[in-house]
Amino acid sequence: MIDIFGTLGPSCRDYATLRRMFAEGMTGIRINLSHVMLSECKEEIETIKKAADDANTVPKILIDMKGPELRIGSLNEPILLKKDDALLLGENGVFLESIILEHLEKGMDVLLDDGKISGTVDICDKKSARVRITRGGILEGKKSIAIIGHSINLPALCESDRQNIALAKSLGITGVMQPFVRNAKDIKELREALGAFGASDIRIYAKVENMEGVHNLRSFLPLADEIIIARGDLGNALPLWELPGLQKKISQICRDDHKPFMVVTQMLSSMEHSKVPTRAEVSDIYNAVLDGASSVMVTGETAVGENPVEVIEYLAKTARAAEKYSIYV
Repeated sequence: MIDIFGTLGPSCRDYATLRRMFAEGMTGIRINLSHVMLSECKEEIETIKKAADDANTVPKILIDMKGPELRIGSLNEPILLKKDDALLLGENGVFLESIILEHLEKGMDVLLDDGKISGTVDICDKKSARVRITRGGILEGKKSIAIIGHSINLPALCESDRQNIALAKSLGITGVMQPFVRNAKDIKELREALGAFGASDIRIYAKVENMEGVHNLRSFLPLADEIIIARGDLGNALPLWELPGLQKKISQICRDDHKPFMVVTQMLSSMEHSKVPTRAEVSDIYNAVLDGASSVMVTGETAVGENPVEVIEYLAKTARAAEKYSIYV
C-alpha cells in the first residue's frame, strides 16, 4: 500500500489536527530540519505518535536534513523584490556563506526560494554580490539559493545533521531524507553516520534534486532504501517543461531495479488556500502512483496551508483510487 506523507508545521502541529490527518489516511510525516534542531521537536514527536496511535496508525516519521543545500541567512523581516530591484548578498547585505560568495561571478544566474525568485549577478568582489532581480517575489530568511549551471562541493552532512542523527533512534525516527544526493559517497557517509550512532535500521531516503544526482543515480540506487523525486530543486536544474519526462525516466529506472520511490513537491499546491485541488493536481498524483510510486508527499500544503486535513484526504483518496485502477490494467 502506498505511503501518504504530510509535513509538520504550524498548521498541523496540534493533536486534534494530526489525529484527523492520520484518520484520513496519512501514514507518515516529514519534519523539516532546515530551520530547527531535532532536539527542539521532542514534544511534537510525542504528539505525532499519540495522534497516530489514536487513529490506529503506526507512523513513519522522517527527518529532512540540511545536507549540502545552499541557503541565505536569516532576515529580520521578508523582503519584497520586484523586477530590476538590486539585492545585495554578503557584506552589508543578506548573509551568505563565504564559500558561496567565492563562487559567484558577474553574469551568473541565481535562483532563490526554490526558484520562485531569480536574478543575475551584476557586481561581485568575493565579499559581496549584487543581484539584479529578473523574477520578483517575497524573500524570507534561510531560503535556498542555487547558481544555475554551477555546483559547489559541500560535505554531505553538516555538523547539525550529525547532531540530529545522534538523537534520531531514541526519538523513534524511522527514516532520514538526504538532500541533494550527488553520488554513492553521499549515501555511504550517511550510512556510516547512522551506524556510528547505533541507528543502522533507520531507512535512507535519497533525494534526487540536481543533474549530478540524476547522472549518478544508478551508482547510489543500491545504497538507498528509497529514492525521492524532489521536483522543487530538480525543476530548477533543467527547463521546467522537461521535468515530467525526467520524472518518468527516474520512475522507470527505479521500477527496473525494484527500488521504492517517492514523488514530492507541489502535488496539491493550490490547496494551501483552496478547499479543493485542481484537476491537474489530482491527475499528477494519480499518474505518479500509476508510474509505480511507493510514496507521495506534500510539504507546504500541510505545514503552512489553510487546509491540512482536506489535503491529506484528497492525497490519500486519489492515491488509493490509482492503486485500485492499476490492478486492472
